[in-house]
Amino acid sequence: MIILTGAAGFIGSVLLKALNDRGIDDVLAVDTLGSKGKFMNLRGKQFGLLSPDLLHDKLASGLIRPTAILHIGANTNTSDPDADAMYRKNTDYTQKLADIAVREGIRFIYASSASVYGDGAFGFSDDDSLTPKLQPLNPYAWSKWLFDAHAIRYGWSDKVVGLRFFNVFGPNEYHKGFMASVVYHSYKQVLDTGKIKLFQSHRPEYNDGEQRRDFVYVDDLVRVILWLLDNPSVNGIYNLGTGKARTYNDLAGAIFKALDREPNIEYVPTPESIRNSYQYFTEADMSKLIAAGYPNPFLTLEESIRQYVREHLQQTNPYR
Repeated sequence: MIILTGAAGFIGSVLLKALNDRGIDDVLAVDTLGSKGKFMNLRGKQFGLLSPDLLHDKLASGLIRPTAILHIGANTNTSDPDADAMYRKNTDYTQKLADIAVREGIRFIYASSASVYGDGAFGFSDDDSLTPKLQPLNPYAWSKWLFDAHAIRYGWSDKVVGLRFFNVFGPNEYHKGFMASVVYHSYKQVLDTGKIKLFQSHRPEYNDGEQRRDFVYVDDLVRVILWLLDNPSVNGIYNLGTGKARTYNDLAGAIFKALDREPNIEYVPTPESIRNSYQYFTEADMSKLIAAGYPNPFLTLEESIRQYVREHLQQTNPYR
């Protein structure tokens, strides 16, 4: 049995489909469904379902004995100001799962976040020595950083795998509302208005729309997780992006090209509320994962957006 937390969410549901495609049907999906259509991500997939509130006790008592725990579930609302709630859901919950996994020898792979790097002042290296110095900018990022730091401090980082996801986009993110990717929202803008709005630059070294992010397609991310399942000797905390930052202008251009439309971009002021903390550059240093043996190339931004738009967003059933 494989336990998959966050299985009804964006990344979790794509991972669940990939496991099923491998013939792995004995998957315990751990998630809440709510009222925003997350259940749609589970249609056509094979799994058992369990409430997150019951998981720790069932593991601790030995009622369920998985071969691996893929801990993707979390509160991912980066605008949530409640640091206590973030700690309970993202840090403490993860620590309890990891403690059982390490004690029982269960493969444990968990979702961290590139948000731990804060404003990027210390760079984007996933070397363990950098982690204690990082300055997360919000409670979500702090909650993710805190468990990374805990894993390093207590010697778990050579027994578990943490993955710092960069800007992930792709099918099954539709329920996320304003937290869905800029690719999804930009596609919807083109359909609704014929144009894409991007933030102006408020720093002289960047032109409008030339802010850069490491955008990674969900399929590439899932391929890494499956490789880690196949290679249980690989442990540690790793970045998971493409290793190549691209501009928002590149992103918008790729969407228009996938739709066979001429680019039409409008630049609007970055809101005052986020202007001081807005990141102008993120790029995953992927050397550590490559050195660990990961062999697969990542899709380019143009390839992944074309696939997302044409194989999913434009289809009657856009789900993976």
